Amino acid sequence: MSFADLHLSDELLRAVAESGYDTPTPIQREAIPHVLMGRDLIGIAQTGTGKTAAFVLPMIDILGEGRSRARMPRSLILEPTRELAMQVSENFEKYGKYHKLNMALLIGGTNMADQIKKLEKGVDVLIATPGRLMDLFGRGKIMLNGCSLLVIDEADRMLDMGFIPDIEEICSKLPKERQTLLFSATMPAPIKKLADKFLNDPRQVEVARPATANTSIDQRVLKVDARKKKDVLADLLRGDEVKTAIVFCNRKTTVRELTTSLKRRHLKAGQIHGDMEQSERIKELDRFKSEEINILVASDVAARGLDIKGVSHVVNFDVPWQPDDYVHRIGRTGRAGRTGTAITLVTKDDAEAIDKIEKLTGMKIAAADGSAPPAPAPAPAPAADERDEVAEPRARRSRG
Repeated sequence: MSFADLHLSDELLRAVAESGYDTPTPIQREAIPHVLMGRDLIGIAQTGTGKTAAFVLPMIDILGEGRSRARMPRSLILEPTRELAMQVSENFEKYGKYHKLNMALLIGGTNMADQIKKLEKGVDVLIATPGRLMDLFGRGKIMLNGCSLLVIDEADRMLDMGFIPDIEEICSKLPKERQTLLFSATMPAPIKKLADKFLNDPRQVEVARPATANTSIDQRVLKVDARKKKDVLADLLRGDEVKTAIVFCNRKTTVRELTTSLKRRHLKAGQIHGDMEQSERIKELDRFKSEEINILVASDVAARGLDIKGVSHVVNFDVPWQPDDYVHRIGRTGRAGRTGTAITLVTKDDAEAIDKIEKLTGMKIAAADGSAPPAPAPAPAPAADERDEVAEPRARRSRG
């Protein structure tokens, strides 16, 4: 099947072809026809499956007819993080370049006055994080009664970050007669309840079993002495096969310390974590995308949902505390039909965490050096104040 078989417009097909794509992914094949027919949709798809284009492409054609009005967006896409919102906006710019659509991005860490100016001119699509959207709505700067299409993206991540009450409030302010699309990697009970409340007879498409890792990723564990982890990592990153790599750590302090260590070893490394200003994160991401640096050291929340082409390797410097974070981490590679490699550095204290990951994904992770992975053994839980921002959204709600 080609994109032309999905009955997209000629202008859209041209933009897709110029972006280098000719064959839709499974989620795109399943979702796009339903969206074009105006149906509500639940899309269950893990990261790296082409999910964003599954709603962006049909939305562009749907919005191709009609005109926007001041402060009344015609469609709304809700994203849990600023990085995800920015990536969706990039998709609209890339695929919608032959359509005359106006777009506004409402995220924290950017100039609110500029965002208000765009809203006053009228926008066809509004891409927003819940916090900034609720802020502007409370100021009377935006009206949602003209919105006929709503996308709730990364719904399970919204749940993790405590945004579900905001989502419910936003939905209550939208017209009841609208099309709603909900995308999530998993379908926990609160998300099912949300869908039952706000979606009308939705079609459900599912392209991968929740919590399974991408089969195009070669996954390995590498046993290391905890005292030599930095040495092992540096040697690993110097390998000829490592073109670009994202290195994950559990703590923000580790991200900072490890980045400094890699730079001292003359490796081209940058960092993103929750304590950085949005402008700093964007700058580091741009350096990574432009290949000024080829190693990005990251914390989980800061990197969740990043869609960067051609990442050859993901390295877990720390084994994640939550097994589902493992799936999200390694999904940064092996995207859009490409293959990738994920290597997890494992110390003797990590056996239980690896065991939980293998139970979640339903597969045994092979050892990189041919040795047997460590046997499960009790591992101490991290102290509450040692955890990265992964745990913080549950304790205090993050605004945009």
